[in-house]
Amino acid sequence: MLNPKPARAAPPVRLAPGLYLVATPIGSARDVTLRALDILASADVLVAEDTRTLRKLMEIHGIPLGERHVLAYHDHNGAQMRPRLMGLMEQGLTMAYASEAGTPLVADPGFDLARAAREAGHLVTTAPGASAVVTALTIGGLPTDRFFFAGFLPSTSGQRKSALWRYAEVPGTLVFYESPKRIAAMLRDSAEVLGAERQAAICRELTKKFEEVIAGSLQELAEICASRSLKGEIVVLIDRPHSENIKEDEIEELLRAALSGHSVRDAAEIVATQTGRPKRQIYQLALKLEQDE
Repeated sequence: MLNPKPARAAPPVRLAPGLYLVATPIGSARDVTLRALDILASADVLVAEDTRTLRKLMEIHGIPLGERHVLAYHDHNGAQMRPRLMGLMEQGLTMAYASEAGTPLVADPGFDLARAAREAGHLVTTAPGASAVVTALTIGGLPTDRFFFAGFLPSTSGQRKSALWRYAEVPGTLVFYESPKRIAAMLRDSAEVLGAERQAAICRELTKKFEEVIAGSLQELAEICASRSLKGEIVVLIDRPHSENIKEDEIEELLRAALSGHSVRDAAEIVATQTGRPKRQIYQLALKLEQDE
């Protein structure tokens, strides 16, 4: 986490009793929201997946901890901690839960806590903010109109390939988290299952000093990672499947459907993305269909 100039401490605000899910920065500490700082300054109880990360964030932004404790809640202690946290909410206390990085409940252990709180009738709300998934999509260069987030793939090659087969025909950009130790094997299996020429992007160290996006085919990226050791948090984007054998009448049918609610240019963009055909070719066909109508 980058350390910006300390901000002035946020003044406490009045919070209704309940659970407040607080998004934290994925890299630069300045990506936290003002509302998140308000909640961290005001909540009676502070809960975090990693208490050290939250303490550091509060220190950077000048938020005093005071006599409050920061309680740890993560995958390994969730079942034991949940009753205690629920009991504190039953007392009418306000509780802020912060993930280690990014938006809580997205590949995050806070899901069970939020669900239990909601089922018990407590207020559950969020202070939205940074998300590695959306950040990667923003700068990765692959289509963003539809995407499917699948978290981490299995660690063994056989199970990973089975999972990739299930995602092979998803009509949107695939988004995965991956560790530096497994990225080369993950890309190698992806190239084998999804196709060596399928386009992809590696987005690592997002919003940090060494932020990097490496784009290319799955085969190219697999070869890069086989010869180079990557570090840091990694998000992998893989393009949707494109049919090489789609018939012209099928393209015309897609275009007519798109033209019913979009301009020629937008309809051509949509169908070109769906089929993988050159945009200029699809645009010329869309013009012809529009004139014929």
